[in-house]
Amino acid sequence: MRTATGATAAAAATGTAAAQAETATESGTATATPTGTATDSGTEAETESSDDGGGPPDFGGFLDPVGNFSGSVVDARGQDSVTVEVGVEANSGAYGFGPAAVHVDKGATVQWEWTGEGGGHNVKSADSGPLDSGSAMSSAGVNYEHTFESDGIYNYVCVPHEGLGMKGSVVVGSDYPTKSTGGSGSESGPLGVPGSAKMLGVATSVVMVATLGMAYVFMRYGGNYETPGDQY
Repeated sequence: MRTATGATAAAAATGTAAAQAETATESGTATATPTGTATDSGTEAETESSDDGGGPPDFGGFLDPVGNFSGSVVDARGQDSVTVEVGVEANSGAYGFGPAAVHVDKGATVQWEWTGEGGGHNVKSADSGPLDSGSAMSSAGVNYEHTFESDGIYNYVCVPHEGLGMKGSVVVGSDYPTKSTGGSGSESGPLGVPGSAKMLGVATSVVMVATLGMAYVFMRYGGNYETPGDQY
């Protein structure tokens, strides 16, 4: 009678472990959530959806000292022409580009419109880029424009006021340097094992122990169980 009870308990443990394994498998399924949708104010979040083929732009610290750059990028994708103001209030005066960072499609034209404030300004690539409006000027209006035919990040400055932080960037298309944003995956242990995987491992261990217990019972007693009616 003792051996029959042990076999029954082992079978119950096997069923319980299998149910746990099934539950762990189901709980480990994740659903992707799109991120980086542009807000109503025309700015896009620090992260962008990978479906757009890009991600959060990596400016390499170029815009860090810019007074009117808070980390967000104005999303102007879908527009053929985009305007950036020259001489907006920033950096303790009319020494800023507005917006400081803008994201456009490849083939879009960016027009720089002078406000007439802050003295003479110009637009010049910070490196060997294609932007060059020439000498500084102070007259209000659109004094320079450029059509971007290649993806990338185009950093530029106002040469006379670069030291004050008058800098800007244009992000073009989807092929440009991006930041690594990491992920928010499942709960993990010290070794980075997902919580669902740990549950499945425990359930598997229980199944193995129960199976070994049943094997021992059958090997030890041959499957012949005594019942009260068989005893004399």
